[in-house]
Amino acid sequence: MQLKTQLTLPSVGLTGFETPLAEEEAATQASVHRFAREVLRPLGAELDKMSADEVVAPGSPYYEVFAEYAKLGLSPELLGELPPEMAVRLESLIGEELGWGDAGLGVSLGAAGFPLQMAVASGNRELVELCADKIGCWVITQPDKGSDVQVFDMAREWVPGQPGNKGNLWGQLRGDDIVINGQCSAWVSNGAVAQVALCYIGADYGDGFFAADGRPHGMAVIVPLDLPGVTRGRALDKIGQRALPQGEIYFDNVRLPKRYAVALRDEYYGNMASAWSFAGTHMSQVFTGLARAAFEMALQYCHERKQGGRLLIDHQLTRYRLGDMLRRVELARATARRSLAYARLSPSSHPYATASAKVTVTEQAMRVADEALQLFGGAGTSREYPIEKLFRDARAALIEDGENRVLTMRLGLLAQQLYAEGWAHN
Repeated sequence: MQLKTQLTLPSVGLTGFETPLAEEEAATQASVHRFAREVLRPLGAELDKMSADEVVAPGSPYYEVFAEYAKLGLSPELLGELPPEMAVRLESLIGEELGWGDAGLGVSLGAAGFPLQMAVASGNRELVELCADKIGCWVITQPDKGSDVQVFDMAREWVPGQPGNKGNLWGQLRGDDIVINGQCSAWVSNGAVAQVALCYIGADYGDGFFAADGRPHGMAVIVPLDLPGVTRGRALDKIGQRALPQGEIYFDNVRLPKRYAVALRDEYYGNMASAWSFAGTHMSQVFTGLARAAFEMALQYCHERKQGGRLLIDHQLTRYRLGDMLRRVELARATARRSLAYARLSPSSHPYATASAKVTVTEQAMRVADEALQLFGGAGTSREYPIEKLFRDARAALIEDGENRVLTMRLGLLAQQLYAEGWAHN
């Protein structure tokens, strides 16, 4: 027990009631916070007022974010050089600051580097060079295969005797080449602007698209999006995260070498689960940052606005509401970090576990943004105040990266599977 000789306020930092940060952690957090304050927040507000077509057009200010972010020097190799526990906390600090600045741009920056991170993990130097300094995207959902991409257990989840969902996008292995046809969904983050894609698609290896139990075969490939046969639809015009350019990509007999694959045949589902576990953690950090931003905006407004002859902050009910919001921000942060640590440090992570944290964090972010807007009163509904944008951005996250009710159902399925293997019998 540490004993104080005087009553003092608690230690508090950008990320709330934080245990002491190492010098490198504090310096990195400060630099990313400056980037979030000076680049992401004003740029996100500017892009929010533009049409979807304007955001992705040549010369759009959207593209400036990548050059500015690169100046921070936050490469995957940097985290790899740190002790694992420190790397997890630093990754969390970075993701939270990005979300504090602008959630849509925070997601965009995360998706942009995903193909490169997979290339690094696979140890394929050709793919690393192919992905370096390019805007990336993660192609996994399709128009008719949204939540169905999450189906791993055919016996418990699928119609008995029926084949699984092949989807709208598939590859066929032909000798030393892969030929891709079809389209991904319009919800692919960075899909409207990406130069390279990490694709998880159905596959035919010469013996059909389905295994004996009806589960679709798959392949994971990195695809340069300047190949012949690649075209795009228009960028989506959305209510929230308008700084994040999403859109479909079409593939018409797109041919690439087999060596661009990162997982074929029996390796596919393990690789896919690992990729999903890895990617899903970023959402939790980003939307912890959004929740914190909404809380801070409300806290400031309550020190400026008067009602009943007194500042809002001097009313007991206001203090209760702010206290509840701060508690939810801390809950989101704790959940996000525990999920991140599990995904990075556990010898056998699982996407359903990671996804459950995304559900908790985004729902808390929505509650905080909603309460913050309510504290602003009628002013909160005006676009003159930034809180309405955070409300819209948070609402989109309840569906993004997996609809929250479906993800929660799959957490229940995971409990069923683990119980069948002997868990929680004691």
